[in-house]
Amino acid sequence: MTESNRNWRKNLWVLLFGTFITGVAFNEVIPFMSLYISDLGTFTSGQLSILSGIVYAASFLVVALTAPFWGKFADRHGRKRMILQTALGSAISIALMGCVTNVWQFIGLRFLQGFFDGVIPNCIALVATETPRDRVQSALSILSTGYTSGFLLGPIFGGILVSFISIRVSFFVTGILLFSFFLMALLMVTEDYQPDPDADETGWHLFRNFPNPHFVLYMLLTSVIVQSGLNAVFPIITLYVKQLLGGHGPIAIVAGLITALPGMAMVLSSPIMGRYGDRHGASKALTIGFIIVIIAYFPQGFATSVTMLGIFRFINGIGNAGVFPSIQTLFAKGTPPTMTGMAFSLNQGAQAIGSVIGAIVGGVISNFFGYSGVFYFAAATMIINLVIIKWRVPEVRKY
Repeated sequence: MTESNRNWRKNLWVLLFGTFITGVAFNEVIPFMSLYISDLGTFTSGQLSILSGIVYAASFLVVALTAPFWGKFADRHGRKRMILQTALGSAISIALMGCVTNVWQFIGLRFLQGFFDGVIPNCIALVATETPRDRVQSALSILSTGYTSGFLLGPIFGGILVSFISIRVSFFVTGILLFSFFLMALLMVTEDYQPDPDADETGWHLFRNFPNPHFVLYMLLTSVIVQSGLNAVFPIITLYVKQLLGGHGPIAIVAGLITALPGMAMVLSSPIMGRYGDRHGASKALTIGFIIVIIAYFPQGFATSVTMLGIFRFINGIGNAGVFPSIQTLFAKGTPPTMTGMAFSLNQGAQAIGSVIGAIVGGVISNFFGYSGVFYFAAATMIINLVIIKWRVPEVRKY
């Protein structure tokens, strides 16, 4: 076992902290994005809504466009170097958001933030390639608790910072935290990676360069569909909770809790699902995760109380703990080490595309079929996805 491979646990815990901080950084702006924009100029309510949408979508758009570039770079030069570059770039771009004087500067920095959004996929790629193969799924499951917790706690953390200091200072604090991760990764993370000397000759025919492009293409499609179903629900959760409460009571608090429950469940159950995947295979863990998610989505559509909704949202999160790490494990085992960076970066781009599609489709469906229709749509997409990978991707049965 190489020196770097012996240090895989240290890598895992340092990168767990890094993915958590990154998740926080990329989501803390959400609660007060519109408020910050309103402080940067005088806008009508319509203009404010449009600008908020642009600011929110900017980073996702850039991620989808730049993911192959960063993946190719990581495979040529190593994942640790990519982690350092994107962590430092994220720290600087987010800290600068506290200095903007108009909304266009803010939008520009959100684009820049998206450009440097490569920390998480490269942390995943490094852990996947530096961890003993019989421990990959459990390691990736533990790592998933980092960014899941960050995504979950980011809006809460941002709200606390704004309450006690200010919106501008919160960006500086987050930038400092990201810079601290940059230093930790620089000093503590080790990587034993030798790039393929022929990598520069493979060109940019993304899927053709993989030994099994059919497998990669269908797994990316899986990420798009899973993320679409997940993000279709987010825009209507608060409104659905308001409907279930009859328009009365602590709607914002209850909606925040309901939104957070899947993330909490995923954090708690990911280690268990990871160990199951290591023992029985990522394909079985993925299948079980799909089945749990499908079963959980349908009752949410006909929930008669927020308690019922919360219970099945929690179960939903348990299923997610089987789905997301299993997809990553299949990528890790189904692609050569010299192309793992590209695989995970493409997967990040697929998730970004799914996030945008889900948010749009969810709004359209709720407009025509009500809030319940969104949950039925999410369940239907998961059923279709499971059928596709079982029918068209026999390779997953090997892992």
